[in-house]
Amino acid sequence: MNLQDKVVVVTGGASGIGAAMAQRFVAEGARVVVVADRDGARAREMADRIAAPGTRRDGPRGAVAATLDVADESALTTLIDEVENTHGPIDLFCSNAGTTIRGGPELPDADWRHVLDINLMAHVHAARALLPRMLARGGGYLLQTASAAGLLSQFDAPYAVSKHAAVAFAEWLSITYGDRGIRVSCLSPGAVDTPLLQAESQARRALMSQGVIDADAVAGIVVQGLAEERFLILTHDFVQAQVERKAADRERWIRGMRRLHAQV
Repeated sequence: MNLQDKVVVVTGGASGIGAAMAQRFVAEGARVVVVADRDGARAREMADRIAAPGTRRDGPRGAVAATLDVADESALTTLIDEVENTHGPIDLFCSNAGTTIRGGPELPDADWRHVLDINLMAHVHAARALLPRMLARGGGYLLQTASAAGLLSQFDAPYAVSKHAAVAFAEWLSITYGDRGIRVSCLSPGAVDTPLLQAESQARRALMSQGVIDADAVAGIVVQGLAEERFLILTHDFVQAQVERKAADRERWIRGMRRLHAQV
């Protein structure tokens, strides 16, 4: 995908990977990048900071902000309607917002639902709203941010489970609609210096410290992955190696992951 003159939406766009992607998409020549975030004030600050000056006959070039709670399906659908009515068809929708809660099965259902609503169901709701439009237009692109945890079952249970589901949903979309013009990429980053990582315990940060990259580096990897229209976009060679080990010998891989988990 060439981002030149495209209309793009990035959820979770006020910070971390979302902000870095939004900024890079503007630099790549996107006509409009919608920085959507639950924190509307921060979204506006980010959009103002990265917006390119000037206007075009077909509308503004650069970035605009939107306040959005991705767990609210009606708000997500309304945003999609407003963007398409104002700026034209959405070429690329990045379901990027994410969250986590520390713990496992002992967590109450409300905590599990909260993580699943943001990390999985927001992807489902975006696809539900966008697929009929994109199919009618003959194409469109969905970028869905999962995580290395969605491939390797790392860290908190709700996070790992929801990210596994996000990977599976992205795979299903690509399998089902890939021959009908719908392109899908699944971004599964490893350790990235973002607010989510900074909120982790000191032990976890120390464990991952040697492999941490910054969000700008991820944005560059994403742009390259979109240009190549790759389904799985990884940021760390370690993740690819672990995926291959898992496929080759799952029992041995699980034993290795237990040893890694014991260090946290």
